[in-house]
Amino acid sequence: MIRCLLVACCLLTTGLFGTLTASAQDWAQKLFQVTSHDFGTVARGSQPEFAFEITNIYEEPVEIAEVRTSCGCTTPQITRRHLKTWEKGAVVATLNTRSFTGSKQATLTVVISKPFPAEVQLSIQGNIRSDVVFEPWQVDFREVPQGRAAEQKVIVTHAGKADWQIVDVRSANPHFEVELLGENRAAGRVRYELLVRLLAAAPAGHFQDELTFVTNDPKSGAITLPIQGQVLTPLTVNPASLFLGVLHPGQAVTKRLVVRGTQPFRVLQVGCGNDAFQFDVSDEAKTLHFIPVTFQADQQAGELNETIQIATDLGGGTTVTCTATATIQPRP
Repeated sequence: MIRCLLVACCLLTTGLFGTLTASAQDWAQKLFQVTSHDFGTVARGSQPEFAFEITNIYEEPVEIAEVRTSCGCTTPQITRRHLKTWEKGAVVATLNTRSFTGSKQATLTVVISKPFPAEVQLSIQGNIRSDVVFEPWQVDFREVPQGRAAEQKVIVTHAGKADWQIVDVRSANPHFEVELLGENRAAGRVRYELLVRLLAAAPAGHFQDELTFVTNDPKSGAITLPIQGQVLTPLTVNPASLFLGVLHPGQAVTKRLVVRGTQPFRVLQVGCGNDAFQFDVSDEAKTLHFIPVTFQADQQAGELNETIQIATDLGGGTTVTCTATATIQPRP
């Protein structure tokens, strides 16, 4: 019997799995928070994707055997087939806009083999416009240092109606703006040249969003353009949590921290207030620093938890911290 770890979830009973009726497979449905997605209206040549997230909320491992699709207009991919308790994976559905146009629907059947055989059906739909093309099909800012703006040019082409217009461009993300650079109409074709800008005030972290283009065509509705990227903090340390291992009193261990900046910097000081730590620091200015961390366990057994602070000259004194942990056990 699968033992549900979430207090809010109803416990699955032996009787349900004993009969293996259709309702008994509800346990598999609970692995997904979302089982349907509407891409809306997208341009031909784009590559819209949606990830159906899977979370194993049970004690038993879950195994995804395969995913079948009812239509070649949608390609599914499993990001992780084996999930332990609380581990996450996803079924990523990609709409094939290069080979298909018009209104499309697909059913993805997720086949689960462990801990019990089950199937979950996911539904996808979208409208692929053949008369609208985005170039590029996706705005990808890649990596942008925090505090800097970035921009990318986008060409939108429409064929068939000379009076076709883009009347508005919207986004739920306030850190995007779109500027019209030019507009051309000739021989029944309309061409817009736009500049998509990521504002300097954008917060650090990865973003995956979309721009919604509203047109004067009442039949088409809004057309979406994916937009993604990552805003980098001026200074990062990896790993952010440094596990030194299980040690005995007197035993020493050396690990390494990687400190990365968006521009060359010097490490001014590394410390944590514990004399059992030693750090080897270079005074050279560079964007990437490797800092050896040596720890020698004392005679007292127990759990160690220390905060390592790294001070630099980046931006007038930017600092970054890392948590160091270890378990010290008495010698046998």
